[in-house]
Amino acid sequence: MNEAKSRLRLTNPWHLLATGFGSGLSPVAPGTVGSLVAIPLWLLLIPLPWQFYFLFVIFSIGIGIYLCQRTAKDMRVHDDGSIVWDEFVGMWITLMALPVNNWQWVAIGFIIFRLFDIWKPWPIRWFDRNLQGGLGIMIDDIIAGLFAAAIVYLLGQY
Repeated sequence: MNEAKSRLRLTNPWHLLATGFGSGLSPVAPGTVGSLVAIPLWLLLIPLPWQFYFLFVIFSIGIGIYLCQRTAKDMRVHDDGSIVWDEFVGMWITLMALPVNNWQWVAIGFIIFRLFDIWKPWPIRWFDRNLQGGLGIMIDDIIAGLFAAAIVYLLGQY
């Protein structure tokens, strides 16, 4: 475990959420693991009316800015790979656009979101490099989620 991760305390609720309930501590592909762990939580969201789902995502963005900032500060590292709350939110944004809630569309959304999150085409890369703090941690995944949602929506039209 590296020095930054040794400063994490999963008994701290901010650290627990920021690390995606510990999923971000995966030694391999923590962002991908965090994105996968977001899916079972999404299953709890889909029965909600879309207005409540949308409000939950907005709330998750707001709280995410704070908890990512706080956890990064505690770790003394900006956007450590173990901070995956941003992947949770990006996945939830992506999955809002599914034409049908089945595993095939979830898999398509997951793959498209991960491609945008890893590749970081413009303007995602610009925001990732130029914004700091909790907003800087969150914004690239929010935009990646919006891009992925747009692609999934368009694919669902055909």
